[in-house]
Amino acid sequence: MTKKDDFNINCPIPITDYPEIVLAHGGGGSLTQSLIEKLFLPTFDNSILNQQHDGGVFEINGVRLAMSTDSYVVRPSFFPGGDIGMLAVNGTLNDLAMCGAKPLYMSAGLILEEGFSMNDLWKIITSMKQAASKNNIQLITGDTKVVDKGSGDGIYINTTGIGMIKDGIDISPAKVCDGDVIIVSGDIGRHGMAIMSVRKGLDFETTIKSDTAALTDVVETLINENIEIHCLRDPTRGGLATTLIEIAETSNLEMKLEEALIPVSDQVSGACEVLGFDPLYVANEGRFIVIVPEKEAELTLEVLRSNSLCQQACIIGTVSRGQVGTVISKTQIGGQRILDRLSGDQLPRIC
Repeated sequence: MTKKDDFNINCPIPITDYPEIVLAHGGGGSLTQSLIEKLFLPTFDNSILNQQHDGGVFEINGVRLAMSTDSYVVRPSFFPGGDIGMLAVNGTLNDLAMCGAKPLYMSAGLILEEGFSMNDLWKIITSMKQAASKNNIQLITGDTKVVDKGSGDGIYINTTGIGMIKDGIDISPAKVCDGDVIIVSGDIGRHGMAIMSVRKGLDFETTIKSDTAALTDVVETLINENIEIHCLRDPTRGGLATTLIEIAETSNLEMKLEEALIPVSDQVSGACEVLGFDPLYVANEGRFIVIVPEKEAELTLEVLRSNSLCQQACIIGTVSRGQVGTVISKTQIGGQRILDRLSGDQLPRIC
């Protein structure tokens, strides 16, 4: 073998299919999954990354920690119910919470486009400060870059957070079991539809506001009640359907949903109908899925409904051995459909 043959890099994704990145690669659907499974995971292969959790869970000197990072490119930067700054902080807080971690510290990286309004920047930074202070997480480092006018889209934000996990807490999609119940913390689809209503200039009787919120307090309450939590996950990009598909595939189990039980507001349902979207695939930023043994369902619902963010919490399905890695949904009219990943995202640039 020659030295030339010793180092031969071949892209594992057929470039004849996608010689360039398309928007769908960032939408949370099948093309995103292809990037992760065929490009990123094999390249950076390690036991922590391969957990495919909302954050990396690891241990240092007997202390269990979780670390998560995310980038926010939502357009527009301001939307009903929030802005990109609030979204960036809440998003990282929630990813840590889904690992069962108490958030401690975070970083922020800002990419600003030349010409971006200083007043808007101040509003966004203030929003980030308020969200961080409210949830007792300290921003301890950061970075700012400015790109030429026309080379960005106003502002992009990256946030990374680190939190501590209590002893005895082990929350992961791999822990899901046959007989578990699936609970959603509230109505779905509001964040994605809030963004799209602004983009499309849609007027409804009442404004659709994003559900963006930090979930740390309610998750901490669930943990303090010693509920046997098997899995937590916030259904952001790709919505509820994609999130459950990911969990089903990781746990090698089947998820059965009852669509009639899934809470969707009239405004969101109407907007989805007008725009041709399926609310099960619309992004959320203040909702989460809890999967627990059936014996824990009543207490879980009681704890959730005691929190103002989760008063519509309800059981929407069950876990069984069935068809491995499959999510089957019973429709409103009594039929069944198998939920699959979209090729991309119904709504690009919503987080």
